[in-house]
Amino acid sequence: MLYWALLFFVVAIVAAIFGFGGIASASAGIAQVLFFIFLVLFVVTLIMRFVRKV
Repeated sequence: MLYWALLFFVVAIVAAIFGFGGIASASAGIAQVLFFIFLVLFVVTLIMRFVRKV
């Protein structure tokens, strides 16, 4: 999932460089959502790992 977030971030940067504001904004929004989903899943996984070890 982090791969997809980075991919959309790169697409957003390239689109912004070429002046495609709508595409850049949409790609940046998608990248942000995917990154936060990844972050939440990562934290939940860490918590579950510590809970199971005890």
